[in-house]
Amino acid sequence: MRITPEELNRWRIWPRMIITLYGIAFYRTTEWFMSLPDPTNAQAGFVSVIVGAGAGFYGIYQNGKPTPADYTKTEQVDQSDR
Repeated sequence: MRITPEELNRWRIWPRMIITLYGIAFYRTTEWFMSLPDPTNAQAGFVSVIVGAGAGFYGIYQNGKPTPADYTKTEQVDQSDR
Protein backbone atom coordinates (compact mmCIF):
# COMPACT_ATOMS: atom_id res chain seq x y z
CA MET A 1 0.00 0.00 0.00
CA ARG A 2 1.38 3.37 -1.01
CA ILE A 3 0.16 6.63 0.49
CA THR A 4 -0.12 9.46 -2.00
CA PRO A 5 0.39 13.12 -1.10
CA GLU A 6 -3.30 13.73 -1.79
CA GLU A 7 -4.33 11.15 0.80
CA LEU A 8 -1.87 12.54 3.33
CA ASN A 9 -3.25 16.03 2.71
CA ARG A 10 -6.81 14.83 3.34
CA TRP A 11 -5.85 13.45 6.74
CA ARG A 12 -4.87 16.98 7.89
CA ILE A 13 -2.14 15.69 10.18
CA TRP A 14 -0.48 19.05 10.95
CA PRO A 15 -3.66 20.95 11.89
CA ARG A 16 -4.80 18.07 14.10
CA MET A 17 -1.41 17.88 15.78
CA ILE A 18 -1.42 21.64 16.46
CA ILE A 19 -4.91 21.46 17.99
CA THR A 20 -3.85 18.50 20.14
CA LEU A 21 -0.72 20.27 21.36
CA TYR A 22 -2.76 23.40 22.10
CA GLY A 23 -5.18 21.29 24.14
CA ILE A 24 -2.28 19.97 26.22
CA ALA A 25 -0.86 23.47 26.70
CA PHE A 26 -4.31 24.78 27.69
CA TYR A 27 -4.78 21.99 30.22
CA ARG A 28 -1.35 22.50 31.77
CA THR A 29 -1.87 26.27 31.94
CA THR A 30 -5.22 25.77 33.64
CA GLU A 31 -3.66 23.39 36.18
CA TRP A 32 -0.88 25.86 36.87
CA PHE A 33 -3.21 28.82 37.31
CA MET A 34 -5.60 26.97 39.58
CA SER A 35 -2.72 25.85 41.81
CA LEU A 36 -1.55 29.43 42.46
CA PRO A 37 -2.38 30.61 45.98
CA ASP A 38 -2.79 34.28 45.03
CA PRO A 39 -2.67 34.90 41.24
CA THR A 40 -1.59 38.32 40.00
CA ASN A 41 -3.07 40.34 37.16
CA ALA A 42 -0.09 39.46 34.96
CA GLN A 43 -0.68 35.74 35.50
CA ALA A 44 -4.38 36.12 34.73
CA GLY A 45 -3.44 38.05 31.57
CA PHE A 46 -1.14 35.23 30.51
CA VAL A 47 -3.98 32.72 30.84
CA SER A 48 -6.24 35.03 28.83
CA VAL A 49 -3.69 35.11 26.00
CA ILE A 50 -3.51 31.30 25.98
CA VAL A 51 -7.31 31.02 25.83
CA GLY A 52 -7.55 33.66 23.11
CA ALA A 53 -4.94 31.91 21.00
CA GLY A 54 -7.07 28.77 21.21
CA ALA A 55 -9.98 30.58 19.58
CA GLY A 56 -7.68 31.56 16.71
CA PHE A 57 -6.26 28.06 16.33
CA TYR A 58 -9.71 26.51 16.36
CA GLY A 59 -11.03 29.00 13.80
CA ILE A 60 -8.16 28.27 11.45
CA TYR A 61 -8.63 24.53 11.96
CA GLN A 62 -12.37 24.66 11.26
CA ASN A 63 -12.18 27.00 8.28
CA GLY A 64 -9.06 25.49 6.74
CA LYS A 65 -9.69 23.12 3.91
CA PRO A 66 -7.14 20.77 2.44
CA THR A 67 -5.75 22.30 -0.70
CA PRO A 68 -6.20 20.21 -3.81
CA ALA A 69 -2.72 19.04 -4.65
CA ASP A 70 -2.12 18.30 -8.29
CA TYR A 71 1.14 16.39 -8.48
CA THR A 72 0.41 14.82 -11.85
CA LYS A 73 1.10 17.92 -13.93
CA THR A 74 4.66 18.84 -14.71
CA GLU A 75 5.81 22.19 -15.92
CA GLN A 76 7.35 22.09 -19.35
CA VAL A 77 10.22 24.47 -19.90
CA ASP A 78 10.51 26.12 -23.27
CA GLN A 79 14.02 25.30 -24.45
CA SER A 80 14.03 28.16 -26.97
CA ASP A 81 14.50 30.71 -24.18
CA ARG A 82 17.86 29.29 -23.22
